[in-house]
Amino acid sequence: MPERAQRNRTLTCTEDERKCLAGGLARLTSTVTSDEIAGRLVLGDAFETVRFLPADFADLLILAPPPYNLTRNFGGRVFCRKSQSDFADWFRRLIEFLMPTLKVTAMVYVCWDWRTSMLIFPVLNGCLRIRNRITWEREKGRGAKSDWKNTTEDIWFCTVSDQYSFDVDAVKLKRRVTAPYRVNGVPKDWEQERGGKYRLTHPSSNRTDITVPFWSMRENTDHPTQKPEKLLAKLILTSSHPGDFVFDPFVSSGTTAVVAQKLQRFWCGVNFNEEYLCGALKRLRRAKQERSSQGYADGVFGRRNPAPGPSQRTIMAQKSIIE
Repeated sequence: MPERAQRNRTLTCTEDERKCLAGGLARLTSTVTSDEIAGRLVLGDAFETVRFLPADFADLLILAPPPYNLTRNFGGRVFCRKSQSDFADWFRRLIEFLMPTLKVTAMVYVCWDWRTSMLIFPVLNGCLRIRNRITWEREKGRGAKSDWKNTTEDIWFCTVSDQYSFDVDAVKLKRRVTAPYRVNGVPKDWEQERGGKYRLTHPSSNRTDITVPFWSMRENTDHPTQKPEKLLAKLILTSSHPGDFVFDPFVSSGTTAVVAQKLQRFWCGVNFNEEYLCGALKRLRRAKQERSSQGYADGVFGRRNPAPGPSQRTIMAQKSIIE
C-alpha cells in the first residue's frame, strides 16, 4: 500500500486488525430473530442471507447495491455488466427476496445512477409505491470530452403501502431570509437571530448540500462507492424513529449502520466482503465515541462541512434540523 499523506484521515485496517475484527462478524446458517441480528454486520451474500432473516422486521430498507451495472472488482469479487433485460431480471429477483423482510409500514430508498435508475423504475413500480425521486449532487465525477460531466445520482423513495410515517419536521431547512416580510410589524414565517434573519422551509428532492467523503474527512474509507453520512442521515431521520429497525443488505463501507447507530436506531448490514465489513466494524466502534457526522453538531447539520455556529444551534427547540 502506498504511503498516505500526513493529513490523510481515511479509515484503514491493518492485517492484524482485520484478523481481530473478523471475529465480530456474524455468519448466518439458520433462521434468526430480529434481536439476534440487531447491531450486527453479517458476512454473506445478500440473496443467501435473506433466507435466514425474520419476516416483517425492517422499518426502513436502504438499498444501494454497489455494481450500478458496471463491470467492477469489489475486493476480488467481480460484478460483470449485464444487458438491460438481464439486469432488470436480477433486480426484480432481489426485490422479491427482500419484500418479506419489510413491515407493511416500511419505507424503502433505492440508490442508483441515471442509467440503471431507468431500468429499476418499472420493477419498483410493480412491487412498491413510488413516492418520489431524490437527486443528489456528488460534485465529484470524471469529465468527458464528448458528453456532460455526470455528477448526480438518483434515490427512489418508495413505501410498501399507504401506511407510513414521514417526519418532515426532522429535516426542515434553515435558510437566510434575503427579503424579510412583516405583517403589522410582526415577522412573517422568519425569526431574527444573532447571525441574521432565518426561516425554516421544507426540504426538496434536489440535494446540493452533500459532500462526498474525501481523504481528509474522518468518515472516508477506501470503498469505491461510499455514500456520505449526511445523505443517509436525512433519509433515516425522515423515514424512521428512534428504536426502529434499519436494514442494509449491501452495507459495504458501513455508512448506513454508522448513521443508524448515531441516530439511535436498530440496524443490520450484510456484505460478502470481509475486508469491507472489518473496516465498517472499526468505523462503528469509533462512532461510539465520535457522535458527529459531516457538518453536524448539537443536532444540527450545516450547509456543507463546517460545524454550525451559535446561531444555528438556537433553532433546536425539539428536533434535529438539517440544512
